[in-house]
Amino acid sequence: MEMHKKLGFGLMRLPMKDGEVDIPQTCRMVDRFLEEGFNYFDTAHGYIQGKSEKAVKAALSSRYPRESYILTNKLSGGFWSRQEDIEPLLNSQLEACGVAYFDYYLMHALDKTSYRRYLENGAFSEVLRLKEKGKVRHMGISFHDTAEVLDMILTEQPEIEIVQIQFNYRDYEDPDVQSGKCLEVCRKHGKPVLVMEPVRGGSLVDLPEAAQQLLSARRGGSLASYALRYCASFEGIVMILSGMSSTEQMEDNIVTMKEDNPLTEDEMKAIGQVVEILRNQNQIPCTRCEYCTERCPKNIPIPQLFKAVNRKREFRNADITWSLNNAVKERGKPSDCISCGLCERVCPQHIEIRSLLREIAENYQL
Repeated sequence: MEMHKKLGFGLMRLPMKDGEVDIPQTCRMVDRFLEEGFNYFDTAHGYIQGKSEKAVKAALSSRYPRESYILTNKLSGGFWSRQEDIEPLLNSQLEACGVAYFDYYLMHALDKTSYRRYLENGAFSEVLRLKEKGKVRHMGISFHDTAEVLDMILTEQPEIEIVQIQFNYRDYEDPDVQSGKCLEVCRKHGKPVLVMEPVRGGSLVDLPEAAQQLLSARRGGSLASYALRYCASFEGIVMILSGMSSTEQMEDNIVTMKEDNPLTEDEMKAIGQVVEILRNQNQIPCTRCEYCTERCPKNIPIPQLFKAVNRKREFRNADITWSLNNAVKERGKPSDCISCGLCERVCPQHIEIRSLLREIAENYQL
């Protein structure tokens, strides 16, 4: 089945109500998405503490014929130890989603270290076997590391059919994320690219005032639309995922991505100026992927704390006391950190989380 249009529905951030996925609103969003000719959905076993897969069944697979949409799921590292664990895990994911197969099954969040673990424990050969059984249509990877590591993986594993990378205008030339270089590696190996974090966890719609003015003056759409259109301007990118948590966000994205509308030369120049402004803000480059909180033994809400601190760094007069206290109301505090380092090992942005938590604990007595 072909991907009809380049906007994908990322099911990591869904509308919530009383701690649960708001299924009626999610159903309305799925309806609008399909109605407008979009057909790509992306989930993972750990998204929203397992509620994302169940939302797939409630809002999509139980309501639409299987051939009307493309569904991607992932083999996430925290849910299996041995090759023998993979098929039972996949079966549980298929059952939770209410489908008989996944169109794409991605080795999740690979970097140099996790790749070796997947390789040594037979993950690639096992997923290929499951592909032969019809439970997986295509095998791919999602990736968080340098272009050099990606080149090594694609050279060693030519069976990989598609690659999901973090790609946005802030990270295009970032020395840690290397979005641009990773895209070049995928082109070199002839692999189509799925984009995650095109709006960088929402940070590219919360720009400093000077950056907002640069883009708004060009009347090319919302701040989110500029981020999506930027990604759609590059050859080799076949899908751009957006984690949409409201009908309003979806409507804006639909308007943006319904037709091909790459950035103009003038808009690209403005984006370059925005990047320079962002680089001078000294922001914590957190995308709120939640990988850190999944591993934290003290249940510290790291992304929420960093979001508040970034606001303070951007707007010096901002009072973030309430935001910080609300974040830790029923969670661990920064001072609870035991410096185990598990968060830093899985952080795709390579953030020095422990030192930042110590700084927050000292500055705000938390």
